[in-house]
Amino acid sequence: MTKAETFKRNLLFWLSLGLLVLLFLYGIRSVLLPFVLGMLTAYFLDPAADRLEKAGLSRGVSTLVITVGFFMGLVLIVLLIAPILAGQLSGLIATIPEYINWFEGNYREYSSRLLGNIPSLHDDAIQSTVANFSSMLLRFVESFISGIFTSSMSVVNFVSLIFITPVVAFYLLRDWDGIITRFNSYLPLDHAHTIHEQLNIIDRTLAGFVRGQLTVCMLLGGYYAIGLSLVGLKFGILIGLLTGLLIILPYIGAIFGMAVGLTLAFFQFPTMEPVGLVLGVFLTGQIIEGYFLTPKLVGQSVGLHPVWIIFGMLSGAALFGFVGVLLAVPVTAILGVLIRFAIDRYLQSSYYTGSQKRAAP
Repeated sequence: MTKAETFKRNLLFWLSLGLLVLLFLYGIRSVLLPFVLGMLTAYFLDPAADRLEKAGLSRGVSTLVITVGFFMGLVLIVLLIAPILAGQLSGLIATIPEYINWFEGNYREYSSRLLGNIPSLHDDAIQSTVANFSSMLLRFVESFISGIFTSSMSVVNFVSLIFITPVVAFYLLRDWDGIITRFNSYLPLDHAHTIHEQLNIIDRTLAGFVRGQLTVCMLLGGYYAIGLSLVGLKFGILIGLLTGLLIILPYIGAIFGMAVGLTLAFFQFPTMEPVGLVLGVFLTGQIIEGYFLTPKLVGQSVGLHPVWIIFGMLSGAALFGFVGVLLAVPVTAILGVLIRFAIDRYLQSSYYTGSQKRAAP
């Protein structure tokens, strides 16, 4: 068998195996959430377990201490914040019709200031369009919220998150080094060195982006929640935490949070000074993120383009729902590394150079 035939056979094997794995995961996507969260939690906490292990504790004790501490802290935060968020969310849903009615009643005055007198025919058409859009938006929000709490699968996922995720995280974190060792032993011997190199790059990329970006999201969520609340914005904690969560989407999270915050401020405050303070909170947050948090915690060597991240998140959500959103960043990071490796190999191959050899640098 020639080298070309061997390459084609191996390529067909790995592509077929990857397709089967993808189809299998797609088929069981409804039960993946606690396992994915457990895996991400174990990966996130592994450096802390390694440090405790180096300090003299056994792997089992280190895992137990870190897992219990992490989930107890998470439960404490949820117990403290959940009632506040639930109250602000219900208040926001109840207030949306008031904002819509206010806008429908006052838009003519503001439009006349900006655009002058509008013919009655066009004015009625604009008012009808605004009313239809407002009712559609309200129905969407109501159906989305009710769908979250009434779906039977959501109840199953919620229960599984409470009971299964900590167990999965504990066992994966405890056996992490053994899993890595066993995985390495299964690699094709002829390509093990190259695969190890790419896996190290993937690990650095994930460590820099996933761990770093999650830390940035948590810090900015706390900053926005506190800052907007101090300014006096209603639902400031809800908007702030949601903005921090969406920061993982480059540009979109910040733009969304700023747009919602300024809109609520415009409806709430009678003067423009508090609206300016809300704008100042968001602009300061962007400066802190861009010049301090992201360079320090994420770094510049991650190599993930914002458009690639957004595409990965939308694709993951379309294929696997919320589980796909969780897996989007790790998967896009892995694909980014593999695509760069494939391009590098292509540039060194005869498919690119043809009959001419590249000059040595």
